Amino acid sequence: MKIRQNVRHWASKQALTMPVVGDIVEDRLVEMHTDIFLDRAAESEREARRDHLDDFFDATMDTYVAALDASYPEADAREITHIQANFDFYNHGWTEMMEFPADELGDHYDRYEDFFETHSISVDDPLGNFRPADGIATAPSTPEKLEEPEHPYAEGGFADDVYVEGPDGEVRVGGSDEPADIDPTEVLDIDPDEKTGEESGTAD
Repeated sequence: MKIRQNVRHWASKQALTMPVVGDIVEDRLVEMHTDIFLDRAAESEREARRDHLDDFFDATMDTYVAALDASYPEADAREITHIQANFDFYNHGWTEMMEFPADELGDHYDRYEDFFETHSISVDDPLGNFRPADGIATAPSTPEKLEEPEHPYAEGGFADDVYVEGPDGEVRVGGSDEPADIDPTEVLDIDPDEKTGEESGTAD
């Protein structure tokens, strides 16, 4: 699929594994992803999906770190979490939120089959072993949309690799090299003394 990558993505990667700051960044990333995808849904359906998406994206932060620990590049690790989300959207019939067409689900699974099998992730079980012990919030499904799915935000034709759009607008296969000497607290405008949950913000 096609994703973006800039210095804020690299800063977020570093920050997620830092004490205190990691919790702050995780909260921001969860909030950001929930808001982005809810904007794609009908206004009347957004709040009913919010808690589910918050819980889901919170769990995928663990997936992201696990993929990095397994030596996947940053772009691939992040793409894995987006594929998980699209599995979940498909299962709920939320086709309007999907980033790639439903007929590419199998292709995206196959590219990361080793990782997905290791962590019991499938189209039917997008979180696999990353599902929290106490579960995640439920949300109403719209299965009727799967009969003739519409994907207004999906971009097809990028199922064979991870395509990365850089800050210059160029789209390349794979990601860029991690910049040296990043200070995540400066890039992401974080006060290390900030208490988790007391400030909202986004990291693109």
